[in-house]
Order: sequence, then structure tokens, then C-alpha cells
Amino acid sequence: MPSINPSRLVLARKRNGLTKKELADKAGLTSRSISSFESGTHDPSATTLESLSEALGFPIDFFFAPSVDEPPLEATSFRALSRITARQRDQAVASAAIALQLSRWIDETFSLPHPDVPRMQHIDPETAADGVRREWGLGERSIGNMIHLLEARGVRVFSLAEECAEVDAFSFWFGDQPFVFLNTFKTAEHSRMDAAHELGHLVLHWGHDIPKGREAEREAQAFGSAFLMPRGSVIAEAPRSGRLDQLIASKRRWRVSVAALAYRMHALGLLSDWQYRTLFMEISRLGYRKNEPDGIPRETSQILGKVFQGLRDEGTSKADVARELSIPISELQKVIFGLVITPLSGDGHQTSSDELSGRPDLRVVPTGEST
Repeated sequence: MPSINPSRLVLARKRNGLTKKELADKAGLTSRSISSFESGTHDPSATTLESLSEALGFPIDFFFAPSVDEPPLEATSFRALSRITARQRDQAVASAAIALQLSRWIDETFSLPHPDVPRMQHIDPETAADGVRREWGLGERSIGNMIHLLEARGVRVFSLAEECAEVDAFSFWFGDQPFVFLNTFKTAEHSRMDAAHELGHLVLHWGHDIPKGREAEREAQAFGSAFLMPRGSVIAEAPRSGRLDQLIASKRRWRVSVAALAYRMHALGLLSDWQYRTLFMEISRLGYRKNEPDGIPRETSQILGKVFQGLRDEGTSKADVARELSIPISELQKVIFGLVITPLSGDGHQTSSDELSGRPDLRVVPTGEST
């Protein structure tokens, strides 16, 4: 039997959130055996490999495939890193590694938009957000769909698995390709801000000599707030009374949460410290931090929707893709969960206007127009 790829065993273990001892106990082995398999010192027997495959939920073929590219941990923006454990971080990074594998497969099968994300290191967030808007021709218009906009500019967007629910979002550059991973279990408004926040990391934080930790998060949050709610439009259109009901009515203009609008108005000097504190306490008391009033529909991926529709039209299922990548279909589902709408069957299915045959062109025009 050929040798397994040790890095694949490590990846599957981390994806399951297991220590070596926990995997050993689950597979009926010793920790020393797991260490020897992961170091490449010894190969598992066919029977042992079956036990590992069953314990980890990955097909045996997965362990013989070439090494998987993993996100550069030192350049990956993890929000609230202090609140997540190393195990949760490893699970999220392992899921992202699987998404990278899927992304490469999609790139080899379809023509997608090329990256067009400005890099503005050492520029203040407000100026950078305004600069990106100008470069993308958005002016001060409301962003109709944040995920579509990112995809139109060549950013690959995937979802975080349920096991990574504590992670808000993260992003990274992999070579010249930007990636964003979003938590799709939160409100649509929260996900939009997460997407804008991660765009801030991609624009501001790259290369060497970049801020880390709280400073980087503060800059990314300021960028996201300014990007979704441009200064001029907020000054011109936001209510001045500081009343919660008026903010709830107004927030749909920018498709943000009421808390985000209050934050932005306070940052622009449109709300006094007292008004902002009062609003924040009322928002928290009413549970609007997690359950957004007058919520908007969740945004989905245009790219992934077209890709999987094109594959279905050609008779290729998600299970077929998972087999080709030697991953469980459950792992494929998790990195696209909440980003792809399940189509209706028969005459109820709405077919995309793009004909996806052969190597289709999936270039997407920016959707920054107001909705």
C-alpha cells in the first residue's frame, strides 16, 4: 500500500477539533501511533487507516492526495482572537484549507473575475474607504449587495462551518488572491458589516509592518463603517433626534444594523456621547444586538450560485465534486452554507441568464447601486 500524506491526516484531525490523544481514543489507537503517522515516521496499516477514516469522517482517498495549501496564519485576520480557543482557530483554518482546494478546482473549471482590490497600507481607514469607493466607481451610493460586490472585484467568499460559529469572520491574501470567510449564522446586517470589515483588512493590512490585534481590528471596523455608510450620505440623510424608532426606519437606507448606524453617527459627531450611550443601552435592552429589528434578506453568493447551477445543468452534483476533491460532501456543504440558495425543481426553478457550458465566463459587474 502506498504511503499516506501525513499533512492530510493532520488537517483532518484539526478540522475535527481533536487532539492527538482524542483521535487516538476515538480510533482505538495510541497517541504515539498518531504522532508517528503525522510525522511520516510510520504508515498506518490498511485496517488502521480504515479506523482513522471512520473516526475523522474523511474518505480514505483523502489521505493519499497531494498536500493542501493552508491559509497563512500569520497574515490571517481573526476577529476577537482573544475570545476563541486554539482549537476553534485550527478548525476554522482547516475549513479554509478545504475551501482553498474547492476554490482552485472552481478556478480550473470556470472563468471568474480577477482580483481588483486596492492595497492602501498606512492610510487612515476613512480615507481608504473613500478611496476604494472612488476607484470602484461607487460614489456615495448604498451598497446593494456586499457579497456580490466583493465577488465582482475578484474576492472569493466562503462561509464558516457551524463548528466555527464563535469566529465572526476572517480574511487573507493567498498570493494575489483575496479570500473572505463569513459567519452565516448571524443577522444579514451583521454579515454585511463583517464583509466590509474584512475588506478593510484586505485593503489596509498586508505585507510587513502592519498593525496587529486591537489596533488592526479598530482600523478594519472604522473602514467597514465608512465604506457601508459614507460620510456625506449619513450627514445628509441620517435623523438628528437620536430616537431609536427613527434610526430603525433610517438604517435600511444603508442596509446596516441599528447599532452600526448609531456607531457611525456618533463617530461623525451627529450623536452626542449621552445620546449614543442612551441608544446603546436601549438597543441592548431590547435584544437588537442579536435580533435585528426590521431585518433585511440575507445576501448570497452570485458566483457560487452560478457555479453549482452550471454544474447541475451538466449533470454534475455536489457529491460528484466532493468525490473529485476526495472530501466528505458535508465539508463542501459547510464552506458554501448560507451562500447558495437551494433551487426549486421542475418549472419552479429560475435558470440563470448566463449559459454555463464548457468553461463559462462568470464575470460579474459590480452591484454597488442603491436598492
